[in-house]
Amino acid sequence: MGFSLRPPRLCVRFLIPSSLTALLYLTYTTMALTDLPDLSSRQLRAVLAVAEYRSFIAAAAYLKVSQPALTRTIKQIENDVGVELFSRTTRQVSTTPAGKEFVALAERLLNDLEIGIGNLQKHNEHQRGRIAVSSVLSLASESFAALLLRYRTQYPGMEIQLREGMQDNILDDVRSGAADIGIGYANDLPEYFLADAIGVEALHVVFPAKSAFASHKKIAITALRDAPIVSYPADARTRRLVDSVAAANKFSLRHVVTVNRLSTLMSLVRSEVGLAIVPSSERPLPNDRQITSRPLAGTPISRIGILRLRDRELNAAMIALIASIKEWIRESKPSGLRHARRTADRR
Repeated sequence: MGFSLRPPRLCVRFLIPSSLTALLYLTYTTMALTDLPDLSSRQLRAVLAVAEYRSFIAAAAYLKVSQPALTRTIKQIENDVGVELFSRTTRQVSTTPAGKEFVALAERLLNDLEIGIGNLQKHNEHQRGRIAVSSVLSLASESFAALLLRYRTQYPGMEIQLREGMQDNILDDVRSGAADIGIGYANDLPEYFLADAIGVEALHVVFPAKSAFASHKKIAITALRDAPIVSYPADARTRRLVDSVAAANKFSLRHVVTVNRLSTLMSLVRSEVGLAIVPSSERPLPNDRQITSRPLAGTPISRIGILRLRDRELNAAMIALIASIKEWIRESKPSGLRHARRTADRR
């Protein structure tokens, strides 16, 4: 029928030994133990396929089942769970908010089950599995690559998945299970998060090297009152922080362009579209001749930490990776990031 079939994307993570019942209990805390739905791996794969292809016909072709049979399977799951997982129209299938939560849970269950069964079958003395790391810091550096090489020597059976994004993305990844750990801001975390502090950073104003701001050691927020600002989206943590500081000084920054990529942000500053305000770890390199930066005075210091869910256990491979990340921060000191004096923050 002309479909280009490919396996559904699975967000792969490190194995946390647990039973299917235990994981489902954590998600459906309002259910009595005897009321937990009896779901099979076949049913979970059916949900992932429909979520991936957004089409019952394409998902059925991938799973090698009939479309009516797949429809009945999804309907049975929705009846057992008690929520609608997919919104169906004559033109498309979309995943509901509850369905997105279920998809994240299904991915975790299937990946943990797959890894666990593989370990049992192989009886391999080396630990095997996958770890997903979601980070606000750029991981595109030679020093971080060297860290991974050393780690793989110690744990050759581990696969590392790296994701980069903004703070809200990191928290969502860790909360949903798409990432096992995050590298993000440790300020004002939800109660169900734990943070192991690894560094602190301030905000910097980025501007063309020929700007008059280049003669300043620091730049006050009030000096930016009339300046055009190229910024991250309004819901980004950095944007919210600088907007609140400006509001405390009784004015609003003049945001002229909003972007969601650092490379685009810097390109627009180079083209003199506007100034930018970024965390110090994202400031231009010292050898950049076109743009430079200065600290933004009077703004709070942000703590960077390794983030994880309070109720997720760590085993040897995960502990070793966290220790390696701390060593990377301590030895390589990514641009603008200072090592934290406090080693842990439990909130």
